Formats: sequence, C-alpha cells, structure tokens
Amino acid sequence: MAVEGFFENKKDPVEAKVGDLTPQSKAVNVTAKVVSKTEMREIPMGRDGSPHKVSDALIGDETGVVYLTLWDDNIEKVSDGDTVRIENGYVTLFKGNIRLNIGKYGKLELAAVPLDAEVNTENNVSSKTYEQTRRPYRGGGRGFGGGGGGYGGRDRGDRRGGGGYRPRY
Repeated sequence: MAVEGFFENKKDPVEAKVGDLTPQSKAVNVTAKVVSKTEMREIPMGRDGSPHKVSDALIGDETGVVYLTLWDDNIEKVSDGDTVRIENGYVTLFKGNIRLNIGKYGKLELAAVPLDAEVNTENNVSSKTYEQTRRPYRGGGRGFGGGGGGYGGRDRGDRRGGGGYRPRY
C-alpha cells in the first residue's frame, strides 16, 4: 500500500471568526476570549468506563460566541478572561447545537497577543439549533451489532446480514 496521497483530502486549517462557524466547519484556527467556563465534571468513557473530565468554555470575538468543549488536561489551561488560540479545531453538533472541539490533531494554547475587541455575546452561534443528520447505517461491526459474532448477523439465521436488533417475523 502506497503512503503517497493518503492525506490528499486533508484540508489546511483556515482562519475563522466565531460568527462564521457552521456545522460543516473543519480545520479552523480561531482566536477568542474566554467569557466563562462551566464546572468540571467527570463522565465515564471508553471500553473500560474510565472517567474523563469535561468542561465547556464560552469563548468569543467581535462576531459572536460559541461553546468550546474542553477535555482532561485542557480544562486547566484556560481561565475566564484569557485569550486562547485554537489551531486545527472542528465543529460538531451536540443535541443539535454547534460545539467547537480541539480533538486529537488540534491544539489549544494561550494567545501571544490578547484580544482587544469587545466580545459580541448577542450572537451565540451555539444557541442556534441545526437539524442533526444521522450517520448512515453500515451494518456489520462487532458484538451485538454485526454479522460475524455476537447477535444480529448471519449466525442467527438472518439472511440479510447486517446487525442490530431486528424483530422476528
């Protein structure tokens, strides 16, 4: 398998203002001021249920504000009033609302130059609700969901393959 061209579809990050973020925004660089930060909470994640810490920071610039999801070590990096720089961030929908994320390939740091502009808290892009499209069902998989081990596949006499729960006929 050739490695050349493996990352051809990867976009170079672009500078973005908070007010311009959409559910399709990927690979964005944003400089914004932290307006507020929620209390840290622990949630179980992963296969073993190990706890992870999460907090949401409302960040903004002169064009608007958005919620930034902070995980584990990134929570302690920011405080109210700080100017932060997010590089290679991306947007997801959580319960139909925009959330800015740092992710595995992104970076969060304090900005070298503080943001002087007044933050526009009137335009909260996270308060707009978007229709959340469901991921297409792909079938297969492991465990309960797939054909080939677990429940729901050909091993249970289901001629269609695929997985998940299907009522008996």
